[in-house]
Amino acid sequence: MRATSVIACTALSIAGLLGTAVTASAGPVPAETPRTTTSGPCGYTSTPEDPSPRPVSLPPDPKHTPDKGFAKVVLATNQGPMLLTLDRAKAPCTVQSFLHLAKSRFYDFTTCHRLTLYPTLSVLQCGDPTGTGERGPGYSYKDELPTDLPNWPGDTTGTRKVYARGLLAMANAGPNTNGSQFFLVYADSRLSPAYTVFGTVDRLGLKALDRVAAAGVVPTEEDPNPVDGPPNRKTDILVARQLGF
Repeated sequence: MRATSVIACTALSIAGLLGTAVTASAGPVPAETPRTTTSGPCGYTSTPEDPSPRPVSLPPDPKHTPDKGFAKVVLATNQGPMLLTLDRAKAPCTVQSFLHLAKSRFYDFTTCHRLTLYPTLSVLQCGDPTGTGERGPGYSYKDELPTDLPNWPGDTTGTRKVYARGLLAMANAGPNTNGSQFFLVYADSRLSPAYTVFGTVDRLGLKALDRVAAAGVVPTEEDPNPVDGPPNRKTDILVARQLGF
């Protein structure tokens, strides 16, 4: 699910032999500026062909990325508060980036652009300041893929995993294209293990997500009962802030 991540090719497409993809992509723009990469282990790399719609720097990238403990971030939304617990051990570079974007107010006053109601993909996707699902923070970084997700029931190949209700993960547009877009899982979803899991959302947040999901997706003339698109119950992140630091 993307921004620089995986819901991709037409802004937000779900497809694939393994179920559904969570992506997002921006139309390429000729790069006039050379790429810049941080020198630490996370290697955050600027994407001049896909610049940020808001001013934000590359994240800090110390020689040792904090990889122990948890960080708390509150998303104050118009649908209610969502408390996120970020797991540094699971995805240290992702947590470092997410905290940097929150500190930089990148997520403030943004709209969650995609809700999915598929039987095997139930997520709300956020993190693009333009609200289109096509933009990111002007940089990308490597995957930190989960290795402990259970197989989807009936799958014996290990290629389809359970992204359980309450998980917080990164959307992307392919391998190692993480940026700012993320998704919140409100019901167990079937995905290939190609999306970095970096935390969880609390019970109050899940109640808010349930309300958003219950209202469905904005209908169109072509599809009066869509299962993928902007949520009918518009969901805005008013403020995203780290707690206790």
